[in-house]
Amino acid sequence: MPVTRVLTGITTSGTPHLGNYAGAIRPAVAASRRAGVESFYFLADYHALIKTFDPARVQRSTLEIAASWLACGLEPDKVWFYRQSDIPEVTELTWLLTGVAGKGLLNRAHAYKAAVDRNRAAGEDDDAGVSAGLFMYPVLMAADILLFKAHSVPVGRDQVQHIEMARDFGARFNHVYGEHFVLPEAAIEESVATLPGLDGRKMSKSYDNTIPLFAPPAELRKLIFSIVTDSRAPGEAKDTQGSALFQLYQAFATPEQTDAFARAYADGIGWGDAKQALFDRVDAEVAPMRARYDELIAKPVEIEAILREGALKARKIAAPLLEALRHAVGLRDLRTQAAAKSDAKAKSALAQFKQYREKDGQFYFKLLAADGTELMQSVGHASPRDAGECIAALKRDGAVTLRHVAGAGLHLGAQRVGELAGGTHIEDVAIALAAFAQEGS
Repeated sequence: MPVTRVLTGITTSGTPHLGNYAGAIRPAVAASRRAGVESFYFLADYHALIKTFDPARVQRSTLEIAASWLACGLEPDKVWFYRQSDIPEVTELTWLLTGVAGKGLLNRAHAYKAAVDRNRAAGEDDDAGVSAGLFMYPVLMAADILLFKAHSVPVGRDQVQHIEMARDFGARFNHVYGEHFVLPEAAIEESVATLPGLDGRKMSKSYDNTIPLFAPPAELRKLIFSIVTDSRAPGEAKDTQGSALFQLYQAFATPEQTDAFARAYADGIGWGDAKQALFDRVDAEVAPMRARYDELIAKPVEIEAILREGALKARKIAAPLLEALRHAVGLRDLRTQAAAKSDAKAKSALAQFKQYREKDGQFYFKLLAADGTELMQSVGHASPRDAGECIAALKRDGAVTLRHVAGAGLHLGAQRVGELAGGTHIEDVAIALAAFAQEGS
């Protein structure tokens, strides 16, 4: 069965709200439980730095969002769950992508265009108060997605443009430097793509119109009862179209419950009764998770440990890809250049693979230097063909992607392929393998 990678993140600039839950957390957690899905969840704290200059708020939001995802059923041992700033490959990839990111495309990004429009309306310079971070936001978001080769990214409709831009940057990089990136698709649940807030506009920390996901019941009810409605009295038919109240209810209800609520609108339900119905529906879903959230939020040390472990797991994917990308753009070890200039005869004498079968019935190989010194020892393989395929992969990609993990041996990508011989350094193996790669090119 082919594997689909799903990636999503929430900016750590405020308290998680119902819109975050219905539009991002809930569908992503549900997707993580489906067969054939690899799920990546991250706390977008780099993104937060262009939205708030309050360090305490960023830290607190990171804790609240992590606790929220865990309370909503995220199983960190079955997914990739990490903090964006713990992955240095994200920022390095951002810079690599700037070389292929067209400024004209960035000029058309929604957030930047909105800032320019506000400045023009106020008679200001187009870029007054616009930071480079705001302008480059889509490139950083593209790096978040492309680094993990995500196939699907659950987003609100207002974020679809960013996924399209990530596809554009990835395609341009692939065209210039070879096929490295998967081009992602946006995944939108039409009924909950963008939830309205208290004033009818998109629920957003920027508008200060949010309903916190785990607000105590009394506060949740008070906020729901403050949602703006029109002046139609009880008994008068009401429109579901454009009704913030109805859209919120729909996001937490089954199709049958939604149909019944629509009939109540047509029958003239009073706004007070409609708001009570919305509170009952939301609280029924949120209450069990709220209790778990309250337990988690009191244990920041445990959450920090989960995030750090998640970063180590994520970097096992990010680091090899970044190393391949560095090689692709020319950021290379100069020693591999010296090896690459050797003639074919000299190259074939530099190193050689020796295959053999052990008493356990499995097939192994060793990489030997020209003088016969052992450089690496493979893991066991079920057949000569499997061992041969591993050797072919090492010859093709090993100079760039082979890495040594302390206590876990040599890895080619995510696959463990063997161990370094005593006294050997990973650089010695990389130089030997570079000759094979050059010979095959």
